[in-house]
Amino acid sequence: MIRIGVDIGGTFTDFALTGAGPELRLHKQLTTADDPSRAVLEGIATLAGAAGIAVADVAEIVHGTTLVTNAVIERKGARTGMLVTAGFRDQLDIALETRYDLFDLRIRFAPPLVPRPLRREVHERLRWDGTVETPLDADGVRAAVAELVEREAIESLAICFLHSYVDDRHERAARAIVAEAFPALHVSASAEVLPAMREFERWTTTTVNAYAMPGFDRYLGRLEDGLAALGFAGRLYLMSSSGGVVTPRTARRFPVRMLESGPAAGVLMSARHGRDLGVADLLSFDLGGTTAKGALVRDGRPLKHYEMEVARCYEHKRGSGLPLKLPVIDMTEIGAGGGSIVGIDDRGLMRVGPRSAGADPGPACYGRGGVAATLTDANLILGYLDPGFFLGGAMALDRARAEEAVRAAAAPLGLDLVRAAWGIHEIINEDIARAFRIHAVERGFDARRATMVAFGGGGPIHAMGVARKLRIPRVVFPVGAGVMSALGLLASPLSFEVARSAPCLLRDLDGPRFAAILHALQAEATSFLRDAGLADADIRVDRRIDLRYRGQGYEVEIAVPDDDLEAAFAALPARFAERYAAQFGVALIDEPLEAVTWKVAAAGPEPALPASPTDAAGTADATAARKGGRAIYLPEAGGFADVAVYDRYRLRPGHAVAGPALIEERESTVLLRPGDRVVVDPRRNLVADIAA
Repeated sequence: MIRIGVDIGGTFTDFALTGAGPELRLHKQLTTADDPSRAVLEGIATLAGAAGIAVADVAEIVHGTTLVTNAVIERKGARTGMLVTAGFRDQLDIALETRYDLFDLRIRFAPPLVPRPLRREVHERLRWDGTVETPLDADGVRAAVAELVEREAIESLAICFLHSYVDDRHERAARAIVAEAFPALHVSASAEVLPAMREFERWTTTTVNAYAMPGFDRYLGRLEDGLAALGFAGRLYLMSSSGGVVTPRTARRFPVRMLESGPAAGVLMSARHGRDLGVADLLSFDLGGTTAKGALVRDGRPLKHYEMEVARCYEHKRGSGLPLKLPVIDMTEIGAGGGSIVGIDDRGLMRVGPRSAGADPGPACYGRGGVAATLTDANLILGYLDPGFFLGGAMALDRARAEEAVRAAAAPLGLDLVRAAWGIHEIINEDIARAFRIHAVERGFDARRATMVAFGGGGPIHAMGVARKLRIPRVVFPVGAGVMSALGLLASPLSFEVARSAPCLLRDLDGPRFAAILHALQAEATSFLRDAGLADADIRVDRRIDLRYRGQGYEVEIAVPDDDLEAAFAALPARFAERYAAQFGVALIDEPLEAVTWKVAAAGPEPALPASPTDAAGTADATAARKGGRAIYLPEAGGFADVAVYDRYRLRPGHAVAGPALIEERESTVLLRPGDRVVVDPRRNLVADIAA
């Protein structure tokens, strides 16, 4: 079966094709910012042509995109209205009544996606237990929505009523009224998007879903029409932020779940490499054209959480963005990529990012009109990039333009060209290492005992430098590292996850009632996979529950792995005590246990990827793979020094390469410093040990 993975990034769109012969075929091209679907369609046609197949021969396309993220950050979503319970119109402005910086008198918060003039109150109210206090005013719903549509010209509507996670009868009734009166209006109901307690986060998540829905629907329509014009008649899937793929129908209903679409695929592929290598704990490092992403894999599984923030006013200040609740791979992301623009900060020091030159105009060395200095320009000046072999020679880089841009950026500091370029490179390394260190420490993860998996167009250049700062002893550069997120899309199963708040004391439950709650959620989660054509026998289920001692404000997630749910219920207190003690050191609180949020994830079979060639191990002599030499900047040498350049495609299992050296492939370049040593493993991964 021929399958294609497509990952849209801020600068490049990556492609991977499997099934058209024994070899994996890869492709990378600039993203078309004005309409990302254009790059997708052009790249699919190019890749199919290179493989000697027709697009009609492709059975599946799996797609990851940053479209939803960009729409929220850039405030380019739909004009969205909102219906709220009477008396709660200002909830989005009141927020959580917290200050993320107590001493900043100029503190700013991310403004709501639905401004106050586009919110309307509706007379209705459910009590905390789901009983009706005030019946829904159906006429009020019609009048409010008519005013929003006719006077305010909204395209999308968020319906957010109090306590609807307990009972959504009022939201369902309001939605039916709106669908009858305004069938063209896109509608998101909070109990459908996020049936969880805590109104502010639920309503914010719902407004993001509504805000992105029309644009995402139009994008998918253009993509589907374009694929049909190319002759594609197979199945299209999209990657969700939780690490599974969904059908276009599900993606259209829940675009908020596509927020971290592409990056999640890279983390899943890192975990898969870890399992193949027998490594349980990993740091996944992805450096692309716009951002750097880091994620932790513990015991072979990516860490996941159910909260995230988007559109922060300040990149590193939690609380300055829009808080969302949805299942997502736990990642840290900073504005450090190949296109990150160099500037001078308020202290008079050099800063790199978070603004990016993107694909248009791109770094100065692209020769597309960009004049600002970027990380890619610096790496070209330092000799780490070959101007004639960028993207395998498909795109030439202009060193003269890079030098002009970096000189201009460094002029206010009086730095010479090479020192400025090295400073840009090292600033990125330090910024990434600091962000990853904080992320790991906050989660009790010891990076010194982990292995880094490095990928993305720029990850292999910076991985060894970042790993040194984090004292990580080993770095793995997988096959196809430059487009690994696209490969991860092909390795991701169909999946859907449901999380529902139903607070209750465990002592008020019994085994049958406990099992009934989880079975109901399981039926809901698996329904999305059945709609995609999966049989029950092919669906595996993961159940988890958030528990806490009564009176606490935070919960601990406990796995419920047993098929015998009634027996699992009896074991919950012991499981909780063990997990609580591991996290907090002691579990001696004399309070009853309370179940808060119930979670069920359903997933299909993990797709098979073609095995990498497993040639018999050869000699350690990699001389035959040497393609030449180049002068690169080495701080250990005090300047430029000639190093060997190797062709990755000619390296075989057992070959070893000692640093300093460069190992080039079409989509990325591995930089080895003095003392580093790479060995090619049986799957042709490059495994690098860092000199102490």
